[in-house]
Amino acid sequence: MALRTIRTEEDLILRKHCREVDTITDRILTLIKDMGETMYKADGVGLAAPQVGILKRIFVIDVFDGEGLRVFINPEILETSGSVKDQEGCLSVPEVQGLVERPEYVKVKAINEKGEEFVLEAHGLLARAVCHENDHLDGVLFIDKVIQE
Repeated sequence: MALRTIRTEEDLILRKHCREVDTITDRILTLIKDMGETMYKADGVGLAAPQVGILKRIFVIDVFDGEGLRVFINPEILETSGSVKDQEGCLSVPEVQGLVERPEYVKVKAINEKGEEFVLEAHGLLARAVCHENDHLDGVLFIDKVIQE
């Protein structure tokens, strides 16, 4: 495993749309391990592949709820409900925070690192993290969604 460089907001790769993963190869598994290590080292709760310069539809999350590192490959948000405004930050936009409105509940379908499809229903911080990281896969940063109050 290796630490990857986290791209910051001026890097145009963060504004690009990511491609789906066709096959889970050894390179993809190495990327996932590196992303986890990089996220933990940076004290983050999530990290998407474009944040380390890879345009693949992959992100990892750990909201420290005892479940450990969750891997999402080719995620698809199936359903959302509710609305919560809260402060967000991002490893790609260091030292910046802003108020962002996100769903309180999200239902997401994805593939894990073993190639198994799963559906996750999430609330609170996990739901926020899923939406935040999923936005990265479409070239959207949280600063695009900051609201003024």
